[in-house]
Amino acid sequence: MTSPVLAVALLALVLSEGAMAFAPIGGVASTHVSMTGTALLQKVTEVCRAVATAKGYEFNPTGGSAEELVRACLGPTATGEVSAAKFVSALNEIYMQNGLVDRDFMDRAPYHFNSEAFLEGRGLITEGVGSIKANLRGENFQAARETLGRVMHTLQDFYSHSNWVELGNTEPYANLIRPDLPLDNLADVDTATCSDCASGTCSNQILPNIIQEKKLTSGYMGILSAVKPKGKCSHGGKADLTSTAMPRGGISKDERRADNAAFHQAAVTAATSATLQLLQDIRGAAGDDDYLRLMGIARSSVVCFVIDTTGSMSDDIAEAKRVVNQIIDSKKGTQDEPSEYILVPFNDPDVGPLIRTTDPNVMKAEIAKLGASGGGDIPEMCLSGLQLALTGAPASSHIYVFTDAVAKDIALKDTIVALIRSTKSTVSFFMTSKTRRRRRRRSTSSIKNSFEDYKDLALASGGQAIEVSKKNLPQATDIILDSSTSALVTVLQRARNPGKAETFSFLLDDSLKNITMYITGTTISFTLHNPQGVNQTSSEASGPLASIQTVGNLRRVRLNADKKAGNWSIDVRSTLPYTVKVTGQSTITFIYDFVEAFEGPHPGYAVITGRPEAGKPASLLLSVMGRKGPASVKIGQVSLVTVSGSDTANGTTTDMGNGDTLLTVTNVPAGEFVVLLKGTDVESSSEFQRQSTTQMSVSNVTIQAVVGSTLEPGKAFTLPFSVLTQAAGGIYTIGAKNDKSFIMTLTERLSITTGGIGNGSLTITPPGNTPSGTDITVTIEAKSPGGADSNYAVLRMSVVTKITDFSRPVCAVTVAENCPVDLSLCGGTVWQLTANLTDGVNGTGIDSLTLRQGNGTLAHTSLSGPVVVATFNTTCCTQVVELVAVDKVGNVGTCYHSIARSGGPPTARSLSLLPLLLCLLMSTLMVRA
Repeated sequence: MTSPVLAVALLALVLSEGAMAFAPIGGVASTHVSMTGTALLQKVTEVCRAVATAKGYEFNPTGGSAEELVRACLGPTATGEVSAAKFVSALNEIYMQNGLVDRDFMDRAPYHFNSEAFLEGRGLITEGVGSIKANLRGENFQAARETLGRVMHTLQDFYSHSNWVELGNTEPYANLIRPDLPLDNLADVDTATCSDCASGTCSNQILPNIIQEKKLTSGYMGILSAVKPKGKCSHGGKADLTSTAMPRGGISKDERRADNAAFHQAAVTAATSATLQLLQDIRGAAGDDDYLRLMGIARSSVVCFVIDTTGSMSDDIAEAKRVVNQIIDSKKGTQDEPSEYILVPFNDPDVGPLIRTTDPNVMKAEIAKLGASGGGDIPEMCLSGLQLALTGAPASSHIYVFTDAVAKDIALKDTIVALIRSTKSTVSFFMTSKTRRRRRRRSTSSIKNSFEDYKDLALASGGQAIEVSKKNLPQATDIILDSSTSALVTVLQRARNPGKAETFSFLLDDSLKNITMYITGTTISFTLHNPQGVNQTSSEASGPLASIQTVGNLRRVRLNADKKAGNWSIDVRSTLPYTVKVTGQSTITFIYDFVEAFEGPHPGYAVITGRPEAGKPASLLLSVMGRKGPASVKIGQVSLVTVSGSDTANGTTTDMGNGDTLLTVTNVPAGEFVVLLKGTDVESSSEFQRQSTTQMSVSNVTIQAVVGSTLEPGKAFTLPFSVLTQAAGGIYTIGAKNDKSFIMTLTERLSITTGGIGNGSLTITPPGNTPSGTDITVTIEAKSPGGADSNYAVLRMSVVTKITDFSRPVCAVTVAENCPVDLSLCGGTVWQLTANLTDGVNGTGIDSLTLRQGNGTLAHTSLSGPVVVATFNTTCCTQVVELVAVDKVGNVGTCYHSIARSGGPPTARSLSLLPLLLCLLMSTLMVRA
């Protein structure tokens, strides 16, 4: 059962003003978002409660906000701050991809179940669900979320665009997500389905014989043509040209009107229930832990190391091992304990493999295997290793690169910048001097100059570039311990090149903890001032305001715990380049995306995959999180500010509902900029400021590309793209790279006039042995004549083996029980369930078998056999048992059994999901949609 607080929150979401139309984010209303959000929150709540029960703690959210839900889900015993940023970001990814179906596939009938395209529409759902499950097996959660959003849109549109609810149906059409079941009683193309409606607002146009015969139909939609088969229903609305052709009108329930209010609400209810069915199926395939990872319910810290393993790196590798072990051992059982560990070694010419695990012991074992060998020439494949980390790690990760050599693969620098901007990950470099490598000598000054590329990348991401001797490296790695923490936020970051004397002001609020400043540069001094006028100079290692540690080019300034909230400042004095960064821990934060408006029957906003367009206002969609959700913070001024300059462009904000804010900035700063947000913490009445870390800039070049399907191993896939420019015309150079080194060909040059467009294509061929579920990140870059301007598009593609097994595992159950009627005596008696499970004659075989409900002991024979025999033993206090079997392509079957007798105690929420008749059966097999 959903907690009362969450129930109120979910009800508010459904009944919000946005719940008036099947429209994307930013449209007139937002029912696609409302339905999706309601289903996602309900299922996450259900899974969190199940995980809490299995792990022996109570799931009791203190409120209905995302922050309170995540805190309760991760467990009350772990100490530390809990941020909801990953959860909110995951939800936003799903919402955005849901809405993009209305832009990218506006006139494609199967994506909306228009024009009676039922088989094709279900085919899209089947392909999408198969891709989601394959991605989940490969732990490619972002790719799975993106596909999930698109599949949800198509599934939800069925109930608005068809006559399902007009036929009297109140439950979802389970066959849409069950490709093993037929789609019955479809109206053929020659069967008339609608009566004429001259006003366009008739309550029910479906012909009586269609209703009587339970024929399934949907409205025809014509954006460019008014042609439709004789007697067929139209979609309806101003954008549908067929709505003026006989029979006129339309059966779409996208918008609630006086004439269709009941059908509209019935469609919303059925679509929401169908979304829950889909999520339940995905949950069954993923398992509860990975389902929560899919939803972004995880501790916010991810540890990702990219390590040079060539000959002179033995000291650096030893330090990386020490840091990893210290993080694992010191943060165990706290909210600062990393949710994921990633390791990418690189040598020359070998790079990888990427090792990703949630098990700290596996990480310890893998990093312990690393040793220093090989190399020979000074440059190494550093950026190739970083590329693998940026595409394999979750978005907004902190990545630490250890190397003592410049990059041989410097041609990847623009691709790395594009990936940093796309993922919003922070990259920090630990650059040490070579001391024992037997290779061609190179001057120290030459190496330092080459390290400037690493400094550029660190600055672009909001990270640090630390130059230190191998001897002093252990002192510098404290920065990893600082940032490998939960709820990390940036208050301020600035850079000056060339350096100059300058005062930087920043605002500290009551919620901030563990505040640390990082100042990089050589020949530098500074003075720190607090709101009460107390000062401390850089020469005081331990003073009234902070402790200061100096190693290499880094000054780490750790503020004392009794810091005062208010306006602080730091006076920096240097004529050489330097950077200043202020961080802390707080649940008050924000996430953002640059977006652009799109038109059509359902207008909305879409995330920009590259740099925003120059010469026009910039739009950003912000999600602000407080201690108890968005209502606990008040947004003040939001600006775009240059990190390396003093330009500031203030924006205007529009409340979009559900904690989202649209920021519009008319005059975008020239050069690289970040987002600076100021506001008030309602809980403490304390003013705060937060800054994004990833630098962005505008471009006169735009790349447009849409990935419309999955790839198959061994088959070429062609992706069309377009390049638009507002800059000077001429020959534009096109480049593309992917993180798997798959063979690609593309249109390398396009002739484009000023204000014009050029069309090209890219063909990529995954090898025949590519595992199903492999995620490919492709970066396309277009450069103007002379290379003065450029832009990029970062696209994710999934390789999925064609699925032919759609049958779910089935089971036959036998039970041995003699439990007492009096349940107070249940502890002294036991019962046993035996289930024989198979995956059918042509099935791929059972891959996993888990216990979803029940407390007891589950054992089973080998999963590789044609029949898997499972035995479950428990006391009579356990009244309900549910086993979940998943085959190798993600088909999910459940074995359910209840020993509850009539008049006995209710068996919790699980029984509420089943028909009453099944609850009363002594032995039953159920394969649920």
